Amino acid sequence: QVQLVESGGGLVQAGGSLRLSCEDSGRTFSKYAMGWFRQAPGKEREFVAAISRSGASTSFADSVKGRFTISRDNAKNMVFLQMNSLKPEDTAVYLCALTKYRNIAVTQREYDYWGQGTQVTVSS
Repeated sequence: QVQLVESGGGLVQAGGSLRLSCEDSGRTFSKYAMGWFRQAPGKEREFVAAISRSGASTSFADSVKGRFTISRDNAKNMVFLQMNSLKPEDTAVYLCALTKYRNIAVTQREYDYWGQGTQVTVSS
């Protein structure tokens, strides 16, 4: 049973930073690519960032490129999303996801397991 749990969300002023964490308490991440998505009220869920199985490759949405960084620590079964220079439009519920079959993926349909999400609110 895969259990993904996000943490680190909260309220921050524009220009500030937050680091989100995703942990799988039940199994290792080492053979699986991971991703982060977000969903704001009234909007579709959108891709944010992804990291390959090995960690050698990463991908970012244009809206966060240069501001966000994705990383992983397979020894701890954790993946992180470092968010810098936050903007009000970054406000959303952020979810981590695991894909069993892809080396790296940027679409929802390629992911097999999802966390419940953590709220990020950026004020002006």
